[in-house]
Amino acid sequence: MSSSESRPPVPPFTRESAMTKVRLAEDGWNARDPERVSLAYTPDSSWRNRAEFVTGRSAIVQFLGRKWAKELDYRLIKELWAFDGNRIAVRYAYEWHDDSGNWFRSYGNENWEFDENGLMARRFACINDLPIREADRKFHWPLGRRPDDHPGLSELGL
Repeated sequence: MSSSESRPPVPPFTRESAMTKVRLAEDGWNARDPERVSLAYTPDSSWRNRAEFVTGRSAIVQFLGRKWAKELDYRLIKELWAFDGNRIAVRYAYEWHDDSGNWFRSYGNENWEFDENGLMARRFACINDLPIREADRKFHWPLGRRPDDHPGLSELGL
């Protein structure tokens, strides 16, 4: 595997490196660039996302393209839940609206397993969607990376 296929931090994770990995994942997903995001995963990465099973970078790119075409103005916050060795568990929430202007906050948990180069080999996601009023949104920042001074999930009471 080439050095371009390495994604530090790499396992085994410390609390600090796991928190860094979580923030890097959040930043990548908030950029909403399927090709770029797919590079954080092994070429044969295996996902379960809700009831959909995805394998490989090409399928990840297709999946994320469909996702972000449907989930408009997507803004995500991830928070470290637990870590051990080459595994990290996170909880997250994201806000988005559909093409009719209906807003949602989606809550979920993910379990991640990384290879020795820091690429995610397995991702298991459970997600629930809650319809919200636009006035109830909590994620207010320009599209893209969440600013460092924007509250996280715990600070927002989520």
